[in-house]
Amino acid sequence: MRVTFVNPNDHMAGGNRVVSIYADRMARRGHKVVVVSGAFRRLSRWQKLRSLIAGRGWPKKHEPEPSYFKGLPIEFRTLETQRPVVDSDVPDADIIVATWWETAEWINALNAKKGAKAYLVQHHEVFPHLPVERSRATYRLPFQKIVISRWLEEIMKEQYGDESAILIPNSVDTDQFFAFDRSKQPIPTVGFVYSKAEFKGADVIVKALEQVRAQLPKFRVVAFGAEYPSADLPLPDWIEYHYRPPQDQIRLLYGQCDVWLCGSRSEGFYLPMLEAMACRCPVVSTRVGGPIDNIRDSVNGFLVGIEDSTGLAEGMLKVLRLSEDEWHQMSAAALATAMRYSWDDATDRLEKSLQRLIVQKSKACA
Repeated sequence: MRVTFVNPNDHMAGGNRVVSIYADRMARRGHKVVVVSGAFRRLSRWQKLRSLIAGRGWPKKHEPEPSYFKGLPIEFRTLETQRPVVDSDVPDADIIVATWWETAEWINALNAKKGAKAYLVQHHEVFPHLPVERSRATYRLPFQKIVISRWLEEIMKEQYGDESAILIPNSVDTDQFFAFDRSKQPIPTVGFVYSKAEFKGADVIVKALEQVRAQLPKFRVVAFGAEYPSADLPLPDWIEYHYRPPQDQIRLLYGQCDVWLCGSRSEGFYLPMLEAMACRCPVVSTRVGGPIDNIRDSVNGFLVGIEDSTGLAEGMLKVLRLSEDEWHQMSAAALATAMRYSWDDATDRLEKSLQRLIVQKSKACA
């Protein structure tokens, strides 16, 4: 197959990681894979002034980011300016895959020679900072939807009347994320991923951690993220923060924790859940995307309501207060969850789904 993926940018975002994994594995199976990425979205002078007026300071110059795509056995193209992808940017192919709402708009305007059109839906992108009605309209486009969680599958059915969406859950790279058999930490330790995005719920997480800290005087918190904590969403000085740790060091952070925490208000999947589980770490999470599909109460972690900081604190305390044997059982169950379904399994499903779509297009054009 000749497959093109169209990305909004080349940031170190979880959605881009998923696309890079599929691109790499599809190419290694002999398919011709091209990834076309939009340009980095730079702030306008007015946006910078607004940041200064709001007391957040003048935004720093954009730092070059590592890329999930460079070094893969694929062709990688990046636009030089901020604009939609057009026909001349992409090769003729058998199939072309949008990877978020804006790229769905782009590929909708491309001619048929660019391939049968599919939409890898990795979240329900209806946030206030986005043009919500434009985003919603992309889920009504006549593309084959591929979703990564049952939550997204239900949204496609219930809100957009699309009952044909194909569910292909994400997996975890157990060559990158792993830990040897281990015990509870001498000092109870919790970890989470920090993000300034409102839907990621860092404020909910901090409230929950403050409740736990009040009950456990000896308590350690480890966090990492791709951005520095902001004045609007600061981290207390008792949280140990790692800014953009090297990819080969992230598993060591997971491996230092007795429990991993997700306080998101919304998630299409939440990859750190499986990464932590692959490192033998139980997870306490709000009821969002992938956690709903993977976490079983009292087995490999706990689920609580969205915005429920007290529930998150109680879930953490339940894990932290387990006996060594009980924690070890939960740790082993978390590992088993991460190991039960591989990226090879996911790529098998994607490959077959794309092949079917190509056949369908061929028949329709005959």
